[in-house]
Amino acid sequence: MSVRLDATDRKILAELQRDAGQSLDEIARKVGSSKTPVWNRIRKMREAGVMGPQTVVLDAEKLGFEACFFVLIRTSEHEADWQHKFLNALRNRPEVQEAHRLAGDIDYILKVRVKNARAYDAFYQALIGEVKVHNVTALLSMEEIKSTTELPLEV
Repeated sequence: MSVRLDATDRKILAELQRDAGQSLDEIARKVGSSKTPVWNRIRKMREAGVMGPQTVVLDAEKLGFEACFFVLIRTSEHEADWQHKFLNALRNRPEVQEAHRLAGDIDYILKVRVKNARAYDAFYQALIGEVKVHNVTALLSMEEIKSTTELPLEV
């Protein structure tokens, strides 16, 4: 269910997506409003669930996480018990930055960030030791071309 947003709400969200660390004064100036109405709109959008928790985007490579793998998983298991174990295994692994269930030939795709290939192998061995999978293909990202969490809001 989508939430009704006006042009000012969208401008506020666009600013927060660019830099949530901006002051309310800065955001208000950029969207052509004053601080109190901007704060009230942000509060209402938070209450409506439009925004999740505020976080900081870290530079993975500068922190030593130089390898990013996209892991394609096929499984012949589709029972609720297996899915529960699999989802718990993913949630308990901090290396997994994203996990998606797919339509088509591949059942799941994971984005896994680790220090190096040896660390990926340790992740892989732990995962297959915990849950049965039919086939796993790991693709090493050679270069990140674009990465964003910003949605294309129409302002």
